Amino acid sequence: MLRVLTFAAFLFVLPASLAGQARLPSPRGEATTQVGGSYNADGAYEGGWWIVVDYGRPILRGRDNMFGSGDSYGDGFLLGAPLWRIGANQSTRFHATTDLMFGNQRLSAGEYTIFAELDEDEWTLIFSTWDVKDTFPERNPNALWGSYGYTDEKDVLRTTMSVQTIARSADQLIITFTDMTQQGGDFTIWFDDQLATAPFTVAR
Repeated sequence: MLRVLTFAAFLFVLPASLAGQARLPSPRGEATTQVGGSYNADGAYEGGWWIVVDYGRPILRGRDNMFGSGDSYGDGFLLGAPLWRIGANQSTRFHATTDLMFGNQRLSAGEYTIFAELDEDEWTLIFSTWDVKDTFPERNPNALWGSYGYTDEKDVLRTTMSVQTIARSADQLIITFTDMTQQGGDFTIWFDDQLATAPFTVAR
């Protein structure tokens, strides 16, 4: 009986303790995939390379038409910055452990900050070597908080993302990989009713 009461007390306390924990308004998220490998006879995956994206995940919280339209499309995300950080808070980081191809452009293995120029018809995905600030006040001329202070001299690749309006809304920003094969797939960004994709492959 004592065990039952102890367990019941634990169940009562757990939700309250979770509710009391401080949470970031835009929690951190991670998108991860592995490409280029194969499964062996024992069912273990061998020889693949990791691609990892670390980003802040803003939430709509009842807002709609976040992207707007026309000449002001996407401006609501900028808040004084020159382009979108594709997330919230710290700059979004893209890690690849093998070279990738975006169209006919080669992205060398490494870590990059990524940004997007937003247009209703298409987005431009930007890979850059800007470092990432841990806090906004940090003094580091080679690093950014989000995309504040961004300039293009550290860009290493720009590629087009196709964008479409879909009938379903993502309440929280989603960065993921879709239609994946061992040769590549689509780098995908979904927020509100906007879905943007950029195809890529493992470089040969």
